[in-house]
Amino acid sequence: MSGTLFDDASSPGGGRPTERGNSAAGTPLAERMRPRTLDEVIGQETILGPGRPLREAIERDLLQSIILWGPPGTGKTTLARVIAEITQAHFVPFSAVLAGIKEIKEVMAAAEMRRRSTGRRTIVFVDEIHRFNKAQQDAFLPRVEAGDIVLIGATTENPSFEVNAALLSRSKVFVLEPLAQTAVEQILRRALHDREQGLGRMQIAVTDEALAAIARFANGDARAALNLLEFSAAAAPMHPETLVRQLGLPQLEHSIGRRALLYDKGGEEHYNLISALHKSMRNSDPDAAIYWVARMLEAGEDPLYVARRLVRFASEDVGNADPQALVVCVAARDAVHFMGMPEANTALAQAAIYLATAPKSNAVYTAYNAAARDAHTEAADPVPLHLRNAPTKLMKDLDYGKDYQYAHSEPDAIAAMDCLPASLAGRKYYRPTERGFEKEIKRRLDGWAEIKKAKRRTDL
Repeated sequence: MSGTLFDDASSPGGGRPTERGNSAAGTPLAERMRPRTLDEVIGQETILGPGRPLREAIERDLLQSIILWGPPGTGKTTLARVIAEITQAHFVPFSAVLAGIKEIKEVMAAAEMRRRSTGRRTIVFVDEIHRFNKAQQDAFLPRVEAGDIVLIGATTENPSFEVNAALLSRSKVFVLEPLAQTAVEQILRRALHDREQGLGRMQIAVTDEALAAIARFANGDARAALNLLEFSAAAAPMHPETLVRQLGLPQLEHSIGRRALLYDKGGEEHYNLISALHKSMRNSDPDAAIYWVARMLEAGEDPLYVARRLVRFASEDVGNADPQALVVCVAARDAVHFMGMPEANTALAQAAIYLATAPKSNAVYTAYNAAARDAHTEAADPVPLHLRNAPTKLMKDLDYGKDYQYAHSEPDAIAAMDCLPASLAGRKYYRPTERGFEKEIKRRLDGWAEIKKAKRRTDL
């Protein structure tokens, strides 16, 4: 059994190791191992590396309102707690699950008073900010604008959809990526060596293969990895003579199933298999597609991951050549939720075969990329007045909705008006192919274009 014996019996003051070490009773390992300084944070060098703007702002205590967006276990709450340790500002943590509008208003009033009387800022950390409704988020806005508070919001959801536009425009969004396998392994090794907060006082021999398997299973989530390590270490059998616990792949299998046995150490096979599935479906090969789906599912791959990739493929590679493809894939995803494995394997297989045999078009994919490129590079022109809604008299007086042409009032249900900003007038993003249902879509668009041309000539 190749691996490392993690204990500190020979270290000064180590004495005979205990099973629990001197960690706080009942406190999960993931909480005990939470970094306390920026240098202890692993895996987010893109935003926290030396010289990066966010790190500079934190270390110089010049932080402005930010939104931390990333999947679970990537360090959002940890980063907020590190900021709390570094900053001279008053730090107030909030949980969007527990706090209400009354608590928010009380904290905002106290922050305003504190700044007026002492000049001291208040940093407000809101965990799961996406769970706050519009009214709750709006309560922060006046104090953010006045500079009384610096808001740190943490969310696993896309801030573009879950955070109010006004609040979002006053904050800088930082994206935390899922941790790389090497980063998770580094975190696990730190926990195994740490005798104060980690498992350093346990006598446990852990193989490199077992650590790698835990890191792969966690899928970029440090909290999940540490929780699994703690559970597996406690459950690992003890050698009767050496009293050393043995944690290798066979023992780990009882905790996480066959995935530890069937995926390679580096995790490359995970990406190789999904790549093979995508390319087989794209090349309209249902036999290869079903084989790669089976390879992944029988290896213990998360069925929701497979479903997610199928849904993506339905839009990216089939698109409107067969609009039903997306419906089939979302239904397969729902089947996974409803039935679980192994019953849902046939639903995923059905979706993969459907995609492989569907007509292909990447026109939706290329259209979005082109539009997104313009959204980033072109001026963000305001919505043309004739497309704006005018629910109030003031808006009507400002010409909101003026010259809007109601399509249903037209003989062909097509108006000649432009719906893009003037700077982008005539721009074509979506170019349907001649394959599948897109052939019909192309026929419609060509016909409507002729109708619009004729109406514009008439208008002249």
